[in-house]
Amino acid sequence: MHVGQHFARVRQLWHSRHALVAIPIVLIVVITLADVHTPGSVNLGPLLVVAPALTASFAGPWLTGSIGALALGAQTYLAARSGLVTVNHIAQLIGLTVLSIFAVLVCYLRDRHKAELAQVRSVAEAAQRALLRPLPDRLGPLHIASSYLAAEKEACVGGDLYAVARTGSRTRVIIGDVRGKGLAAIGEAATLLGAFQEAAHQHATLPALAGALDRSVCRYLSEFPKSDEEAQEHFITALLLEVPDHSPVARVTMCGHPPPLLIRRGHVMTVASPYTAPPLGMWELGPDASSLHAFSFLTGDTLVLYTDGVVEARDGNRAFYPLQERVALVAKSRPKALVQHVQQDLLAHARGALGDDAAILAIQRAPAPRAGLRISDLLHSDEAHAGSEQANP
Repeated sequence: MHVGQHFARVRQLWHSRHALVAIPIVLIVVITLADVHTPGSVNLGPLLVVAPALTASFAGPWLTGSIGALALGAQTYLAARSGLVTVNHIAQLIGLTVLSIFAVLVCYLRDRHKAELAQVRSVAEAAQRALLRPLPDRLGPLHIASSYLAAEKEACVGGDLYAVARTGSRTRVIIGDVRGKGLAAIGEAATLLGAFQEAAHQHATLPALAGALDRSVCRYLSEFPKSDEEAQEHFITALLLEVPDHSPVARVTMCGHPPPLLIRRGHVMTVASPYTAPPLGMWELGPDASSLHAFSFLTGDTLVLYTDGVVEARDGNRAFYPLQERVALVAKSRPKALVQHVQQDLLAHARGALGDDAAILAIQRAPAPRAGLRISDLLHSDEAHAGSEQANP
């Protein structure tokens, strides 16, 4: 069975790379024919070492060994055809054999390293996806789409984060950005996400939730040595969003995070809050009740949440990515199409090289199921309409 698997692999390589495999074979044939038709004083046999050396650059050990054996057979034929096997011929045969064995060994070690790297990547991706779980397409009356672009080439996630939680008849969302990027920021992101999934069900208001998250981050950071100055400078910017099912309102608490964009009837505007709380983890500088901002969020409206990595991405001229301008071009799109467009446009703007992790969420309110409004929702709705004057142009 083991031998059969190797033969199957060789056949697969031949089918997938037949054009490349033809190159060393043609070289062996050309060199052999050229040596046959040249005067005896010209010996082209040593050039056959090119075939296995070239094959090792794109093929595996079995195919490289096969090409080496073919080149060795051609070298033996040329030596036997001369009628007199000299020490020079024997040296050429030994040299070709040693080089072919070395090429096979290099291919074997390279393939084993690739397999180990693929396994490590698979485990890392599984761990990263467990940390940043995919968001549902529909949650209550909301359609949700998300995108995450990690600055680290080999990572799926880094220092940006987002999550959602259903608490009764409302949806709570968090999007955040850990200071720094890549794998080094995953610990703080994991701490905040775990705290959010638990605390989102325990606190009645967003400022209270933000305060609980701030305390969790501070406890995590307090575990670092006092002499670690970099740890003392860590913090997380975050935006907390709450959308009740049966009231045309949304509430946000922004902890040092960029404000969301609101799309209404094809127009894009920034949801400006009169008060922004400090980032989470700023050591007892947690948010208070004044950090809550309410605004109208009607059926058909879409909110776009994002992290700094989106608006701070630069093009070749060092210009920042104009998110609001680009979102306006696809303002009437569904959340999934909108997020996909922004993701592709962002990568094109940055020429595929982001300087920081970038996360994007698009949340659209769809018609909610028919149900009676709660008194508390009606009361908060009045506050929301008053606060919406700051969000609308």
